[in-house]
Amino acid sequence: MKTTKLITSLVFALMMVFSFSADAQNFRGLDKSPMDATSLGRGAKQLAKVYYSRPQLNGRTVGKDIAPFGKVWRTGANEATQLILNIDMNLNGTSLKAGTYSIFTVPGEKEWQVMISSDLNNWGAGGYNEDTIVANITVPVTEGKDSLEAFSMAFEATDDGAHLHMGWDKVRVAVPFTK
Repeated sequence: MKTTKLITSLVFALMMVFSFSADAQNFRGLDKSPMDATSLGRGAKQLAKVYYSRPQLNGRTVGKDIAPFGKVWRTGANEATQLILNIDMNLNGTSLKAGTYSIFTVPGEKEWQVMISSDLNNWGAGGYNEDTIVANITVPVTEGKDSLEAFSMAFEATDDGAHLHMGWDKVRVAVPFTK
């Protein structure tokens, strides 16, 4: 009886050792398009926040090889970019209630169409559905002085709201949100 318990215990111990592979301690490397966030304000005074992934140029051209002109783009990499409004805001005369939205864009050489969608948890632009667009605006493209290797977003407070700036390579767009 003691021998059976001993053997059972040893077999269990060996199973445990082999079931926890050495790979369990290995972490994968950095994501090729790491997730980032930008916010307007902090803590209780935070008005808005954007979660997005930052694809890299890696020798590609915006509008041609990546974020092609005239096609719906997820506005980043991986999952669709997420906009969280903590207060009601307006975009191009359309009221947006406080809540969570997705941002899609249609890049163009001279202007970008920016669309705010009520649909969430989309992978890429595959979840884009025109019926879920709750606000949109077309904004002009300007040229930045420096090239940005990684797609970048940043809020800038204004007297009546905020501009959400997007930039990649030398492409720059500003999306005006008002209170």
